[in-house]
Amino acid sequence: MPLLQIDGGGFTLDGQPFRLLSGGMHYFRTHPEQWADRLRKARLMGLNTVETYVPWNLHQPRPDSFSLDGGLDLPRFLDLAAAEGLHVLLRPGPYICAEWEGGGLPSWLLAEPDIRLRSRDPRFLAAVDDYFDRLLTPLQPYLASRGGPVLAVQVENEYGAYGDDTAYLEHIAASLRRSGADVPLFTCDQPADLERGALPGVLATANFGSRSGDGLAALRAHQPKGPLMCTEFWIGWFDRWGTHHVVRDPGHAARELDELLSTGASVNFYMFHGGTNFGFTNGANDKHTYRPTVTSYDYDSPLDEAGDPTEKFTAFRDVIAKYASVPDASVPPPGPKLARRTVSLTESAALLPQAAVFGTAVEAHRPLTMEELEQDFGFVLYETSLPLKGSALLEIEQVRDRAQVFVDGQPVGVLERENHEHALAFTVPRAGSTLTVLVENQGRVNYGTGIHDRKGLLGKVLLDGAELAGWTSRPLPLSDLEGLPFTPAAAAPVGPAFHRGVFDVTDPADTFLHLDGWTKGNAWVNGFALGRYWSRGPQRSLYVPAPVLRPGTNEVVVLELHAAHRARTAELRPTPDLGPTEE
Repeated sequence: MPLLQIDGGGFTLDGQPFRLLSGGMHYFRTHPEQWADRLRKARLMGLNTVETYVPWNLHQPRPDSFSLDGGLDLPRFLDLAAAEGLHVLLRPGPYICAEWEGGGLPSWLLAEPDIRLRSRDPRFLAAVDDYFDRLLTPLQPYLASRGGPVLAVQVENEYGAYGDDTAYLEHIAASLRRSGADVPLFTCDQPADLERGALPGVLATANFGSRSGDGLAALRAHQPKGPLMCTEFWIGWFDRWGTHHVVRDPGHAARELDELLSTGASVNFYMFHGGTNFGFTNGANDKHTYRPTVTSYDYDSPLDEAGDPTEKFTAFRDVIAKYASVPDASVPPPGPKLARRTVSLTESAALLPQAAVFGTAVEAHRPLTMEELEQDFGFVLYETSLPLKGSALLEIEQVRDRAQVFVDGQPVGVLERENHEHALAFTVPRAGSTLTVLVENQGRVNYGTGIHDRKGLLGKVLLDGAELAGWTSRPLPLSDLEGLPFTPAAAAPVGPAFHRGVFDVTDPADTFLHLDGWTKGNAWVNGFALGRYWSRGPQRSLYVPAPVLRPGTNEVVVLELHAAHRARTAELRPTPDLGPTEE
């Protein structure tokens, strides 16, 4: 692969003028057996480059553990990009935002009670240095300087929206260099944050989704010479629970792209293919009110969540063709889908009585946080005894993020961080009754100072003004459902429960799991965690990638936290429902 060069006039590649026509595709949001398909479609739209973040929290789930295999096989993804003739922009963080859980920062950092993330805190910098060494050492053959597809590497991510410590950015850049990143480095920031987030001697780029002329003018004012590039050209947006599905008119987005490319600038679409926040990986925002992101990361992209071209694919390819050669090929057709079918979930297993299947209870004076339990995702189950019977007022200093409260196994209420709820009144039937609190981590905050987002019950827990002590804290990561004793059940159990059903497939194909009539929870197909569902919407279906299915019998498991569908059925349909759009 030729080397990317940066000079006063712009980008050159192998000595020739070069424009980056790139699109975002996060390998960790796409099933690995579908990477090649998505990359081929990027080339067919006219792109010459793909961009991806790297999620530190998935690759290094514990300080002494690092993975580059399975769905995290980044070397394989880079090989497939190269085989398709695509260059790569690599954005390893350490912080990535991306509407991803914790902005990609591993939860174990927060086990340090006073750590300062994205700063020169020596504990944070030591962890970053170790991460870069583990990540980039095996990736060195994939750098363009060694014949690989990676043209450039990003330093941090929109740091100007968070801080203004140039020495911190210098450390990140030096750490990348020490770990072998000898290709060009770059930063990205929104136009108003360029001064705070830039690093002298490193290419600055800008992020925006409209008014390209203004954004590029701000970039040129900050950086009088060199290439102009929009690293995040926002052609869609993400959704959060409780609002509408965000879309952007394809014609309007195409006109904005035309304006951008007419200046000679380079571009990276955010996103070309958004993908899915599988499992528990969605992030959240907290600008005085906590707002978790939905499971789908469709992003209203040129390729939808299932990898099918949308109107934007054609509209953008037509614009790109005005400025660069595009492959002489028709727009790829939608992929095959399963025919519609209903799945009966005939077996059940109550969660609370089976909690020991998932984790060991830890005794302590107070409730322990997820981070203290060395837990990344999922739920924590807290229990203690109530000293007196009668009317009681429970007060919890901080709920992170959603607590279901039970007394002797019976539900008595819910406290939601999103609604700033801290207190709940109920009646205790007897002295010595068991108080059970099931807390869901709905996604660590991924933007702003709220990234210091510890999960569980934080602070004091009071009953009628007196602090409750003598707790057990049981981690429920739900990373493996093996061992659950499912039994046929005529009626759904009271309280949170898993429900299981099977269906047959002849030829596996993409499908969407619809859970109409269910309330809130998570779903798995053949042990693969699809993500969260919630009746509040907007999202009302979960994407099931074809590679998750197998010929013959397949299994669906639904964890319903509240009220199961009366008939305990789910539907597989060939089309998604991402919710109503704003009129």
